[in-house]
Amino acid sequence: MSEAILEPAIREGVLQARRPETEWLSTGFDGGRTRANAAYNISVPDGWGRTDLRQYVDRRCSTASFEDPGPALLTGVDLVHARRARLDGVEAIVTAGISNPATLPMSVADSDAQSTASDRPSCPDQPSEYRPGTVNVILTTTASLPPGALANLVSVVTEAKTATLLALTGFTGTTSDAIVVGCDPNGHACEFSGSATDVGAAARACVRDALCASLRSRYADESIPESVDTAEYGVETTARAAVDSIDR
Repeated sequence: MSEAILEPAIREGVLQARRPETEWLSTGFDGGRTRANAAYNISVPDGWGRTDLRQYVDRRCSTASFEDPGPALLTGVDLVHARRARLDGVEAIVTAGISNPATLPMSVADSDAQSTASDRPSCPDQPSEYRPGTVNVILTTTASLPPGALANLVSVVTEAKTATLLALTGFTGTTSDAIVVGCDPNGHACEFSGSATDVGAAARACVRDALCASLRSRYADESIPESVDTAEYGVETTARAAVDSIDR
């Protein structure tokens, strides 16, 4: 079995994924690049409302006696369903639930006509309620990646997550998925992180396997929603964009 990379601990509904001096890139609410000793995934209770997220995260970490600062994700999934997978210098920790699925039907792409305003789903700039991430991934590698390769690792993780969810649920994701990727700035240098590289291939396998395991745990005693309509929340993107050739 591959050697563990992250040191995970769960206390008071807070998951700390610790690895000292890691270069992180997060798509969460406090997203961007940072160097820190840990990343976090925090489970929030049912009915949790939008608040000062940074203050909320700091308080939850303090209550759990986690002192290291770091990027944080929020989830409505109980951390008992968190699963980890590791392979060839890469490790992923995933929590997964499908209460707010998202799907992108391909049938609407048959027409090049531009959608009208009435065709488009409502998507306010400032949603009235913040919804915590439902499929959250924390993934890191022992390799040292340049900024572009670390950013590309987000797309590799997203592709693996989407492919896995499509196969298991028929959905492309949820409305609030979030990802944190990390690398070791003092590790062996890897110029790229695409799916044909060792880092990318291991990342894809880790995301797939941890996500499958988390979904099996979360839905051991209930069914995954069959459609957006039967889910508690969700969105189906049916709008059509205008498509033109590019004049030379």
